[in-house]
Amino acid sequence: MDLLRKKDVKALCDTETHLLKCLTAFDLTLLGIGAIIGAGIFVLTGIVAATQTGPAIVFSYVMAGLACAFSALSYAELAASIGGCGSAYGYAYAGFGEVIAWIVGWDLLLEYSIAVSAVSVGWSSYFNDLLLAIKVNIPLFLLHGPLDVNPGYLNILALLIVVTLSLLLIMGVKSSSRVNNLMVLIKLSVIFLFIVIACLEVKPTYWTPFAPYGWQGIMEGASLIFFAYVGFDAVSTAAEEAIDPQRSLPIGIIFSLFICTVLYIVVSGLLTGIIPYPELNVASPISHALLKLGYKMAAGLVGVGAIAGLTTVMLVLFYGLSRVFFAMARDGLLPRFFAVTNENTKTPVRIIVLCGMIMATISAFVPIGDLAELVNIGTLFAFMVVCTGVIILHYREPDLPRPFKTPLMPYIPILGILSCAYLIVHLPWLTLLRFVIWMAMGMVIYFSFSIKNSVLCKES
Repeated sequence: MDLLRKKDVKALCDTETHLLKCLTAFDLTLLGIGAIIGAGIFVLTGIVAATQTGPAIVFSYVMAGLACAFSALSYAELAASIGGCGSAYGYAYAGFGEVIAWIVGWDLLLEYSIAVSAVSVGWSSYFNDLLLAIKVNIPLFLLHGPLDVNPGYLNILALLIVVTLSLLLIMGVKSSSRVNNLMVLIKLSVIFLFIVIACLEVKPTYWTPFAPYGWQGIMEGASLIFFAYVGFDAVSTAAEEAIDPQRSLPIGIIFSLFICTVLYIVVSGLLTGIIPYPELNVASPISHALLKLGYKMAAGLVGVGAIAGLTTVMLVLFYGLSRVFFAMARDGLLPRFFAVTNENTKTPVRIIVLCGMIMATISAFVPIGDLAELVNIGTLFAFMVVCTGVIILHYREPDLPRPFKTPLMPYIPILGILSCAYLIVHLPWLTLLRFVIWMAMGMVIYFSFSIKNSVLCKES
């Protein structure tokens, strides 16, 4: 029983794909922006500024962006040199071996599925607000699941958006990419509109005191804000559908993270400069600020931008989920029944349907609550594995062609590992317990099914 049997790196690079290669560097950059910019900029910025940092939130975004960049550079190197639609799962298979790859893959399935389900519930709230604005009322029992604090029958809007995204992904990656690009352009337009208005209304006196909660508040804010950046890793799941993955994947990963970091810093700085930061502890701080300044139409457009932002987050993470599942099924760690693509659309339809049904059910009936924090620990764990893997492969495979190289090796990946470990340690203990339980369930499946049906097992 070889738990650490590894995929040959060269074989992994040459994996034959049945997916459609159609994504450019521009598409991948917008894919990353689509995954990153969502509730973070429209919700988290105000809460953190009001309760943790004050105007010094700009430094929190800088610190969190740097911490995330350490992992992003490692992702970029592995994506360019190895590829594969399994993202961190595939990198772990080549760097650590099968059992670690299974743990990472199982972790990513949890991360992406819970994230899509959680965001769909938030999306339903925003969309319902939009419907109310045009005098369309949905009964409350169709907006809450039976386990919510205010119980109903089901969250019909959350269910419908997951079903809609499932159908879109089934249609093919070209269609999904076009919709994502359109939605990203909408939310970027809304963000730029806010920037223009805020530049006209900014009052420098609101930036004093600049750091009312001190350096500790800035660092605590950075810990919270870090999760406004997660999602760029989903870009690496598109390796087998990228036209020139060695070039376009590093561009997509790094450019999307850089663009989002700049936007986060500018928006947060301006937001604390147009109204006093204690007033930002609201669910929609940007809309709240614009309404206080008398820009009612702009505030409404921000709501549309938030809906577009949450839609792209769900779309990209659902896409990443299906590609990780596909890679694991193709390797035999999950039933190979799912490792089939539609001849016309070149998409893993069976996987999309199964995952869509599961997430639609969760979204409609289960309150997400603290379970959403499992997304955080799942992301951090995957980042740590990738940072460790890039170090291992750097010394074990020195002759591997690397179109993109992580600078200052091994210090950048080590900083990535340490920053992720720091954030994991500061997560609630209940989140850690739930993560351990999920991983224990995964190990039961691995030893009862995956280890015997693995393609590498059968080849050996």
